[in-house]
Amino acid sequence: MSTTQRLSLATLPAVPAACRPPVDPRALRPRIVHLGIGAFHRAHQALATEAAEAAHGGGWGIAGVTQRSRAVVEALRPQDGLYSFTERRPEGPATRVVGAVTEVLHAADDGARLLGLIASEDVTVVTLTVTEKGYRRDPAGGGLALEDPSVRADLAGAAAPATVVGQLAAGLRARLRASGAPLSVVSCDNMAGNGAVLRRLVRDFVEASAWDERDRLLDWMTGSVAFPATVVDRIVPATTGADRAAAARALGVADEGAVTGEPFTQWVLQDIFAADRPRWEEAGARFVADVAPYQSAKLRLLNGAHSLIAYRGLAEGHETVADVLATPWGEAAVRAYCAEAAQSLPPAEGLDLAGYIDSLVVRFANPAMHHRIRQIAMDGSLKIPERWLAPLRELRAAGRDAPELTSALAAWARVTRDHPLDDPEAEALRRAWDARPARDAVRRLLSLLGADDLADDTSLVTSVEAELTSGAGTR
Repeated sequence: MSTTQRLSLATLPAVPAACRPPVDPRALRPRIVHLGIGAFHRAHQALATEAAEAAHGGGWGIAGVTQRSRAVVEALRPQDGLYSFTERRPEGPATRVVGAVTEVLHAADDGARLLGLIASEDVTVVTLTVTEKGYRRDPAGGGLALEDPSVRADLAGAAAPATVVGQLAAGLRARLRASGAPLSVVSCDNMAGNGAVLRRLVRDFVEASAWDERDRLLDWMTGSVAFPATVVDRIVPATTGADRAAAARALGVADEGAVTGEPFTQWVLQDIFAADRPRWEEAGARFVADVAPYQSAKLRLLNGAHSLIAYRGLAEGHETVADVLATPWGEAAVRAYCAEAAQSLPPAEGLDLAGYIDSLVVRFANPAMHHRIRQIAMDGSLKIPERWLAPLRELRAAGRDAPELTSALAAWARVTRDHPLDDPEAEALRRAWDARPARDAVRRLLSLLGADDLADDTSLVTSVEAELTSGAGTR
């Protein structure tokens, strides 16, 4: 079949049998609403949902919602929600079609449909992958940024809420009015305590609203809406034209929604769901009472090492994670960083930190991944506080040296000076370098990270400045 034809329910029978979904997409209905249907969700939670459906049934389809760009809608709607996932194995790729997505919405264009779905009793789970900046948090207090223009517009009664928190709050209000059926809202973003963070933000929004049923909604949320904490892990590089071409060759039809990912995947969920859910454990998900130890290990080791690779690698002109691991210093830097950051982690049952660090080196070195470090380096002002500053504070408070974290900060500072990146604080980061000497720029940078305490730490600032002056942050 010519690859000028696109993947869809109509063309699915022409796809090789081994590449077709393990479920019948026509048998599914929207029982999950997912906010932020980007590549990561399609390569992670959607696959787990499909595996749960294949094992136990239940009609678990996903209504995926994109927040701003219409590219995902334009890619997946003509394909009836179908897309392919290619596992980038070192020995060669494996491609298959995923059938878990039943419809794709745009938050603004399809606002009424979105609120109707969240209100529906048939929907029992809402999941999110909107990145850290999608939560509109106040960096100072951690609550909802009530002065954010989009938040203010949503509170003023925008017909289609523009923020994820506004969409959730309005959806919960509609659900209370419709039936009051319980619901689980599951953040799958890389934030410590992501469930508690999201619960606070939604409650902040409702409390700031002028809704007549505000107090009743807050009471109902307390007893009927769960916000489980989670840890998610899978490296999902940005899809390239070459990826789409390879998927088309494997499928025999064109796929504008193709995504790829590494063989490794992890999903740990707090077991406090308020309503029915897919049996995600069939896909290897782990349900635990407390995800915090897993979350800290993932944020500080995997995500922290990723940021380290990104900023040091950019300074040396590298393009991918595997490129960095192939340098004489790459693996040693990852191991040294992880060994230091691991000292900030409490012992946890079931967590083999030495084995975890070994697995990171193998994953990072996978030559099939082509994971671009510029993608990882984006939004550093939001990522670094949890990935680096939390362990740095704890180690320094315990009287321990933290040379690797200090060097990592220097590498990031150098990139903010020499390689401007996509970051919500990009202009402020650039202006920080108007200060002289360099130690004053470092203080400004730390303050922009919400770390005034570290900015006032003369010893730390001097060490970072010394790394910048010597160029050791790129070793």
